[in-house]
Amino acid sequence: MTSTEPLVTADWLKSHIKAPDVRVVDATWVPPWSPNSGDGSARRLYLDAHIPGAVFFDIDEIADAESPYPHMMPSPEKFSSKVRKMGLGDGKTIIVYDRSDFMASARVWWMFRLMGHKDVKVLDGGWTSWLKAGGHTEDLEPIVSERHHTVRMQSHLLKTIEQMKQGVASGDLNILDARPADRFAGAAPEPREGLSSGHMPGAFNVPAADLLTSDGTLKSAEELKHILSDHFEKPNLTASCGSGVSAAIILLALSRLGRDDVALYDGSWTEWASQPDCQIATV
Repeated sequence: MTSTEPLVTADWLKSHIKAPDVRVVDATWVPPWSPNSGDGSARRLYLDAHIPGAVFFDIDEIADAESPYPHMMPSPEKFSSKVRKMGLGDGKTIIVYDRSDFMASARVWWMFRLMGHKDVKVLDGGWTSWLKAGGHTEDLEPIVSERHHTVRMQSHLLKTIEQMKQGVASGDLNILDARPADRFAGAAPEPREGLSSGHMPGAFNVPAADLLTSDGTLKSAEELKHILSDHFEKPNLTASCGSGVSAAIILLALSRLGRDDVALYDGSWTEWASQPDCQIATV
């Protein structure tokens, strides 16, 4: 694919799913505070039914196991080893989907981009759009051949807490926070126990839900331009959220508008609010 559009439609995927260079990834993630959470719940959904040929990508398993924070980006070596065994390597067009409003297909899309894989797209509307389009499903895991995966780390797409502290102190970063407005304002509790709500000083609130239509697809470029007009042309854009998942939806929206240089703060609010020396602002 040569298009810079970061999404594909269900109709496109139906037409191309049997192409030898297309690989489909189920990135369904169930937040730990969800009433449907439990060990392996996302994988059970995958095993019950998935898009034909899809492999399952678990953001909690393909992660930095030594980090105290959830699903942090693993080392390039671990990432490459894991995806290589899933057949997700060089020369493949990777199409990622999930079952819940880009949670966490947008993050997996960002992870591949961070590792230098350019030909990666997200299925607009995910599982729901696939079913609405009459797409077939299956319950058997595919047999895949290991594929070489070359890492070309794009470090500018990732922000660490040290970079965030410096950027907040200097005012050099333009931070977009994808959490709901009440949590951003400090008026509602965080879903993770023990974390104060609020936001990083100088951050702006762009709730991820505001970027989506009622049917779970990403809003049009025209609608996104209106929502993001105050931020689109700013330098040093960085997205944050609760734990680095919904922040990637902001990146997806900005990519639709032609911005492919926006970073994601991996630790996001879970890390920031856990640090005693990090200032918390409320509105």
